[in-house]
Amino acid sequence: MGVQTTREKEKKMSEGFSEEKIEVAIYKDEVKKLLKKYKKIKKYQRSSIFEVKTMDGTETYVSQLIKEAEENGETLST
Repeated sequence: MGVQTTREKEKKMSEGFSEEKIEVAIYKDEVKKLLKKYKKIKKYQRSSIFEVKTMDGTETYVSQLIKEAEENGETLST
């Protein structure tokens, strides 16, 4: 059937992201570099240093990435 239930959609979404599931003509080593950078940024966002810098108003790295994405019209989900 063509209709997916909410549970099926949630299961599909919770599978995560890995380079093995990509069906695009790009180099896997480039995807690995991108995933490594993404994971590093997410780890930084979960750190206490990030929280302190956010409260101080001195955090610029993630803020700049978010601003850049918004200027390009990309939607962000956190």
